[in-house]
Amino acid sequence: MKKGEVTAFLSILFLLFLSLTATVIESASVQITKNKRRGDVDMALESVFAEYQKEMMETYDVFALDGTYESSTFSEKNILDRLKFYGAGNGRYKIERIQLLSDDSGRAFREQAIACMKQKTGIGIVEELAGETSEWEEQERNQEESQKEEKEVTDSLEESLAEAKQELPTEDNPIEVVSDIKSRGLLQVAVPKDIHISEKAIRLQELPSNRKLKKGRGTFKIRKEKSETMSKLYFTSYLLEKFSAVDKPDDKKKLSYELEYVIGGKESDRENLDIVVTRLVAMRFPANYGFLLGDSTKKAEAEAMAATLAGVIALPALVGIIKQAILLAWAFGESIMDVRSLLAGGKVELVKRKENWQLQLSSLLNLGKEEGDVQKKETGLSYREYLRMLLFLQKEDECTMRSLDIIEMNIRQKKGEFFRIDSCVSKLEIKSICKIRERITYQFSTLYGYQ
Repeated sequence: MKKGEVTAFLSILFLLFLSLTATVIESASVQITKNKRRGDVDMALESVFAEYQKEMMETYDVFALDGTYESSTFSEKNILDRLKFYGAGNGRYKIERIQLLSDDSGRAFREQAIACMKQKTGIGIVEELAGETSEWEEQERNQEESQKEEKEVTDSLEESLAEAKQELPTEDNPIEVVSDIKSRGLLQVAVPKDIHISEKAIRLQELPSNRKLKKGRGTFKIRKEKSETMSKLYFTSYLLEKFSAVDKPDDKKKLSYELEYVIGGKESDRENLDIVVTRLVAMRFPANYGFLLGDSTKKAEAEAMAATLAGVIALPALVGIIKQAILLAWAFGESIMDVRSLLAGGKVELVKRKENWQLQLSSLLNLGKEEGDVQKKETGLSYREYLRMLLFLQKEDECTMRSLDIIEMNIRQKKGEFFRIDSCVSKLEIKSICKIRERITYQFSTLYGYQ
């Protein structure tokens, strides 16, 4: 090879090396720029969500961004403007997916509430409760059967009396006493006299569970729990910790009985308490009726009174059906006494025993006329523990959305009427289009929010 040829070859080789080096440097420079753009957007998004709604986090352990920025208008542009303010850099930004706290019947809120209680309580306590839920569900089924039997006995007695053109005497008649209590409402007899019932009321149509809500868009991964039962128990534990009830009312809140509202869903504390009391009486009724059916002494008392009532109208053939109606009335009266004990701060066992039976048949005649003694047992379940059962048996969507009603009401009371739960962003995915070089753009997506 001649000297000139070597020189030319080396020159070409040098040019190739130089070109390769320039390409590598350019590629590295582009990648560095890309990483910087991603870093800028990540940092900006973190700064945006650092402006989360503080009252909701501090009071309810729920993380979300108020998309109105304390104005009356929710706008995605508000969020994008804040993104640029925090140094996202030059580029075009678009919200591809956005999840609001109220989407899908409050799923995002529910997930956060469950996660919160998993961290606080651990799994041991909830697992212990999980073993009892089948009994709670059985009690609900027993309620339906007992109510059906009560209706059958009542209808049969009324038909027999109608055929004979007779009526049972109103005096010394527990059947009439219970019928009168049911017509007047249970609050008057079930709530201890020293409890002043709140008269607070709200407007349901203004709340998330009743109004038309803003919707996010796009789908996000759903956090699935291994057990639906465990999930429900964690959520009910959250509600019991965060919300007030008649046993510990909060007069500073829009409603004093928040847990009762979650169960009842009515406008006033009084109405919601009435629903809870009615449901608790119904829950206690099957156990009390079952105990009476197994107690020969109490059945004999009922039969003696039935014979007296049947004798007054000269219809001895009706002793059997009247006796059954008296037992049903007696079980109902005992259930009222159980609820009264719960509201007085006592405990009531799920299974009724002779030692914890409260109401004598003679006292049933004065139920509603005088308060009588209230047992405050130390064994059994408290009022809140019975509420846990009702909440567990509640429809999931109802329970969740009414919880959001409460949160919204209370934050609006503190911060102003602008606050809306369906303007609160829990997750966000941003699509960024950034200019790297002339004719070179970089597109990428960034997801941020509660995980």
